[in-house]
Amino acid sequence: MASGVTRSTLPETAPSPTVPPARPRSAVSHGVGLAGLVGLLGWLVFARTVGTDLATSPIAPMLAIGNADPAMVAAYWSLIACGLPMILWSLLVDKVHLRASTGIDWSNPRPVHEILDISIVKLAGLWATWGIIALIYAIGRWYWSGAYLVSMEIFAHLAPVLLIASIPYVIWLDRYLVHPRDGAWSFGQLFTGQAAKADRQAIARHLRAWAVKGFFLAFMISIVPWGFMELVELPMDQVLRGPVELAHYSILLMFLCDVHFATVGYLLTMRPLDAHIRTANPYLVGWVAALMCYPPFQIMVATTDPLFYQVDTRDWAFWFANYPVLLWSVGAALVFLTGVYGWATVSFGIRFSNLTHRGILTHGPYSVSRHPAYVSKNLYWWLATIPFLTVTGSWADGARNAVLLLGVNAIYYWRAKTEEKHLLGDPVYREYYEWMQAHGAVPRLFAWITRRPRPLVALAPTVPAIPER
Repeated sequence: MASGVTRSTLPETAPSPTVPPARPRSAVSHGVGLAGLVGLLGWLVFARTVGTDLATSPIAPMLAIGNADPAMVAAYWSLIACGLPMILWSLLVDKVHLRASTGIDWSNPRPVHEILDISIVKLAGLWATWGIIALIYAIGRWYWSGAYLVSMEIFAHLAPVLLIASIPYVIWLDRYLVHPRDGAWSFGQLFTGQAAKADRQAIARHLRAWAVKGFFLAFMISIVPWGFMELVELPMDQVLRGPVELAHYSILLMFLCDVHFATVGYLLTMRPLDAHIRTANPYLVGWVAALMCYPPFQIMVATTDPLFYQVDTRDWAFWFANYPVLLWSVGAALVFLTGVYGWATVSFGIRFSNLTHRGILTHGPYSVSRHPAYVSKNLYWWLATIPFLTVTGSWADGARNAVLLLGVNAIYYWRAKTEEKHLLGDPVYREYYEWMQAHGAVPRLFAWITRRPRPLVALAPTVPAIPER
């Protein structure tokens, strides 16, 4: 993996590159996210209406899966409630399956006998990939304790189904793919006596894409139930008790949307939905920046982590407990910030995933900022934690906390830059980048603050964001 950093060479008085006359069209419509949001919230309201005793409710047969907790099963049903409306909207309204970017030609199916050899090799590559991911899961001790254990149990139950279902799916899809010899096929050549002919670059792209799915899907599946179960079980009279409780419930609801849309995104990386991974970030620096924010590599959550910034702190509700106006004001601001954060994920529809290019988003919050989730999340941490205030009154601890949170902010800034480095290899993103620099509210604000028409740091792409085919 290559990486490189270049600073902008444009003098401050130099004209900007050509700005597109209009914001490029987004790869995802507003309707996709709204459809998923309606489905998710509808299921949440239904689950609250049924009540906490789901085992004896009318939907109990839907929740009877072995010895699993019915409430937890209901939480996973919410993924279907979120994802299915988005699939239907994508196919029936947006008709994404007809886009050229899918790489599919529905009008010219090949006979099965013409593509069967390709499909067999591809299945070998796909199954080998899954085997490698399973081996990594088996070796990683953190996958077999805590919330991750739920993910492992689900994967173990689904593995036979996926193995069987992949056979007709791959054969069916290969009949319509314009270029069926993809990365999975190239990887399969290594296991079918054709290693000398295998395309190493295609294999690298294939493995990077599945590394993203394997790493992040296990994490997302593990955290789906907890927020949903709390939202279902929390009594409404407690939610409406005051500004703190109301803000807590609202923030939890925003994070629920974020988690569900992200999980659905990792699950639905499928070409017929035009939601496949075009490329995963090929730069090591991008992977390092991202993985530092997630277990088991995260460096800012546990008290022993090097960037833990909450030593002797309390949250906003503690500091403003005696100031009702501030409680309402700060609570509303935090709900707004998490709302922007959730909106940024909802805008992806079925396409969210870290470290990947799955089409360029230009609508919703992405018409205001290139990185709305990172901006809102980092502002939320400052306002929710107020790290420079400590219960011990130690200015040293407060200053240290503030500096460490600035370090966390720097990691997210670096994540944003490495994502841009990846996506700037796509001409559509370059158009979006230039339009945002001229018209986006947040880029213009930073340009005004720094007195620079262009960002101080620009990461030049060295690998195209879209493979040749």
